Amino acid sequence: MSLRLGDTAPNFTAQTTEGEINFYDFIGNGWAILFSHPADFTPVCTTELGKTALLQEEFAKRNVKVLAVSIDPLDKHFEWRKDINETQHCTVGFPIIADADRNVATLYDMIHPNASATATVRSLFVIGPDKLVKLMIIYPASTGRNFYEVLRVVDSLQLTAGFSVATPADWKSGEDVIVVPAVSTEDAIKKFPKGVKVVKPYLRYTPQPNL
Repeated sequence: MSLRLGDTAPNFTAQTTEGEINFYDFIGNGWAILFSHPADFTPVCTTELGKTALLQEEFAKRNVKVLAVSIDPLDKHFEWRKDINETQHCTVGFPIIADADRNVATLYDMIHPNASATATVRSLFVIGPDKLVKLMIIYPASTGRNFYEVLRVVDSLQLTAGFSVATPADWKSGEDVIVVPAVSTEDAIKKFPKGVKVVKPYLRYTPQPNL
């Protein structure tokens, strides 16, 4: 059965370019992003891992660890990593899982037979400190992901996990957020001292509370 939001993320032990890791130990008390790639030495994947490497500090600021997975073996990963660093002008400092037995790909339902019987689609999972699946994004093999969108979503997930708010369309960190319907306007005014703007009884904005 495929994973759904709120499910417990399956744990696993795997060989990576940074040595053997246990996924839960790797996450620790922080957040994690696990994302798959159809194969090594493919052009779109090369740009994706390069972009992730260039954003490593941004992920670290958010207490997020990044972990990539490809069904190719470890020796190919090491060679591919050289190409990524060279062509994308970066240093890949996060692990790349060697998933030749497709254990991780199977646990996370990364192979969609109608798209490809052997290669993984571009699955991306955000896992919280509680080891629950907070987000899933799935792209076809032909379309590269937007990692600034991934950062934006992580900002939203971390904010909404700590406050009774939701984030509107196209929201970016620093902008106003929405008070969730479960909080009455009276309580919202007490809870959010920066102010509450009531547009409709069900649509109420407040400045981002953790800034």
